[in-house]
Amino acid sequence: MKTTITSTATLTPSSISLANPKTFFPERFHTIPSIKPQIIALYSTPRTSLAVKCSKNGSAGSGNGESLKDVLSGMVDERVEELLNKEENRGLLDGLEKASRRVELAKRELAEIEKQEIEARIMRDYINQLESRASEIAECQKEILEARALVEEAERSLTGTEMDVIRKDEERLESVKAASISAVIGTLAQLPISLSRVSSNVDLILPLAITFVSCALFGVTFRYALRRDLDNFQLKSGTSAAFAFVKGLGTLGAGPPLELDGGSILSHAFDGSIYVSESLLIFLFAGVALDFCIKLRILSPFPIDRSVL
Repeated sequence: MKTTITSTATLTPSSISLANPKTFFPERFHTIPSIKPQIIALYSTPRTSLAVKCSKNGSAGSGNGESLKDVLSGMVDERVEELLNKEENRGLLDGLEKASRRVELAKRELAEIEKQEIEARIMRDYINQLESRASEIAECQKEILEARALVEEAERSLTGTEMDVIRKDEERLESVKAASISAVIGTLAQLPISLSRVSSNVDLILPLAITFVSCALFGVTFRYALRRDLDNFQLKSGTSAAFAFVKGLGTLGAGPPLELDGGSILSHAFDGSIYVSESLLIFLFAGVALDFCIKLRILSPFPIDRSVL
């Protein structure tokens, strides 16, 4: 028994967009791109009435369904193409395309930023590695400097004894030179004074010998006392005066003894002043000769200046 049901339905584009297409197309369903409601509202056409015949028979219903699908598909395609071809919708499509391009551009910029961040992170890691290596290099340099200082100290300790011996020998040689210069000049200064007091050449031996030894000791003491204070006049004159008083008073003590009367006291005072003055003159000549030789670099002050050698 075959039953045929005929029904009439009114379809509009709005009702087509709201209804579920699966109810009309149980076998095949085409997805139609969504169109904004305002566009459909602006360009809606008069309602079209369609007669849909439904049949319970499978063969008849399937044929009518395929024809209905073709009709609806053609209508929708035409409507969409018509909407896309309208001038009013081109601006929206252009805006959509521009928005799509901006999105793509933003994606590319985001990818570039992420790439730069990765490169920056790699660079920071590399810089951290360099800093760690720099600290290691600094520690190595510090250790090298410490080792070099230890080596230099060891070399100084090994050669210190030899250098001390050499320096002492050089200092002794300079002291001998100072004593010789002072003794010669002092003896020459003493010679006229001694000649005025003796009657024969034999009598010159003792006073000249005493003057020679005294001036030799004065030369050594003068060098060690003056050191590098070459322009200190008080030190130079004070050293000469000290030796003059010692020698002059020693000469006075070798003379006749002092008696407790005015004449003896005055005589010893006068003789003492004469002896001290003579000795002061002798040691001043010796001191001037030593100072002159030091300034001419013939004689080195104590200690020896290595920079001028």
